[in-house]
Amino acid sequence: MQNSCDLLIKNGTVVIPKVGILNTNIMIENGKIKEFSKSLGNINYNRSIDVSGKYILPGLIDPHVHYGVYTPIEEAARTESKSAALGGVTTMIRMLRLYSDYQNNIKKQIDASLKNHVIDFSIHPSILIEQHLQDISYLIHETGINSFKVYMNLGSKLNQIHMDLNPMEKEIRSGTVEISDDFLNKIVKITSQFNTMLLVHAEDPEICYNEIRREIIDKKNNNNHPHNLSSTSSSLSKSNGNVRLVINHPLTKTPLEIKNTDSNKGHKSKQNLLKLWSQCRPIHSEIKSIQKIAELGRKYNSNIYFVHIGSSAAIDAIIKEKEKGRCNLFIETCPHYLTHTYDFNDLKGKVVPPLRSKHDLQSIWYALRNGIIDTVGTDHVANRLSIKLDPNGDLLESLSGFPGIATMLPVLLSEGVNKGRINLQRVSEVTSYNTSRIFGLYPQKGAIQKGSDADLVIVDLDLKKRVTPELLQSYSDYTIYDGWELCGWPIATILRGKVVMENYIVDENAYGYGKFIHRFKN
Repeated sequence: MQNSCDLLIKNGTVVIPKVGILNTNIMIENGKIKEFSKSLGNINYNRSIDVSGKYILPGLIDPHVHYGVYTPIEEAARTESKSAALGGVTTMIRMLRLYSDYQNNIKKQIDASLKNHVIDFSIHPSILIEQHLQDISYLIHETGINSFKVYMNLGSKLNQIHMDLNPMEKEIRSGTVEISDDFLNKIVKITSQFNTMLLVHAEDPEICYNEIRREIIDKKNNNNHPHNLSSTSSSLSKSNGNVRLVINHPLTKTPLEIKNTDSNKGHKSKQNLLKLWSQCRPIHSEIKSIQKIAELGRKYNSNIYFVHIGSSAAIDAIIKEKEKGRCNLFIETCPHYLTHTYDFNDLKGKVVPPLRSKHDLQSIWYALRNGIIDTVGTDHVANRLSIKLDPNGDLLESLSGFPGIATMLPVLLSEGVNKGRINLQRVSEVTSYNTSRIFGLYPQKGAIQKGSDADLVIVDLDLKKRVTPELLQSYSDYTIYDGWELCGWPIATILRGKVVMENYIVDENAYGYGKFIHRFKN
């Protein structure tokens, strides 16, 4: 029937990307947006939601999520997709790192995720070893994946990174990755031949290593304690019934032990360790890598997506490369670059690239507001303080990354919309519409229009909540927003017509509702 639907959203103020804000009712049927109606008369429905005074945005798409590294994916999918749903995210794209081939292992990862996901998901496989180049065609044509990631920051003496766990696996492990110029050229060439999107972590490992040695290692008297210079080689073992994390320093392979307790609640120092970390991984390291990859992009007419850009100079460098043409360049930033600088001075905020200055923070807001930045992704890392922090507060022995998927929308609403830095239209573009177009999800996702998936988030711009780890319900037991009172929160998340979160409660029947989204387009 023309005037019937499964779900009717009444009295909505709807934020439609690239169109505007409309007052209308939304009819949803079979998981899709069926129709818009100005009148409520003669509509038959199974359920209705009155959203008077609230705004409706497209469900968020987080294109940058790390989960399945510290807990196996069947566990991580449950905790992190639940946390995502609380934050109004309806699709999340996983950064997957395997040290084996993808052809024989990608299906295991997807199947384990499907049984546990609350929201829809996809995957960016990382190209880490030569074998992965041979997997690209299979991943595109058999799995429906159209994007891949390269870590330009890995090589030389900074060449260790944690890998994702196999399903049912518990032992944290890492691998050696060498992104040489020859290997990088092959990656760009092959991904461009298939017209895929190449995600780029743009930092130069030689520059970073030299700065780390100059700023820290050479200044250590006698160098008695080995320093962890990258994501570390780790394994979980048992000693006297206690779980411990054994970390091997990538230069010396010397084992260090960090007790896996809940007592590590953050480390602040009189010395500004986050500023030191920023000096150790300087902005000109990003610029050099941006210039290198853009030159290759022009050679092969590539599509290149720069992840986690957080400095004014890096944005300027990308703009200069854009002006040269012959390749498509996109910019992603993260919420933490909009809210935190190195003055946070707490090792919970250690991340790569590092938090930068107040000037950089202001520049990121400017670029976000004025359309220079294309998307916001969280770079969410599902870890815990007992894993992340060295108990002695050592900068190099503490790991990078922190959670953020549940706070992306509240941060943009509270610190952006409610403080006049950006408007709701722009929020809908950088968190959904642009992301869907870049990664081949549009118009199935990222749109509020007839025929699109009914992926929606209802927000209350006046709702205030104080952030705690318990509120966010991730595997992680901390957040860099702990104690912040944010104004503007999602009150319902709708995925393909199903209300998976309402009044900050996730439907227990939603586990397994999330689908793997095929994205490849010829």
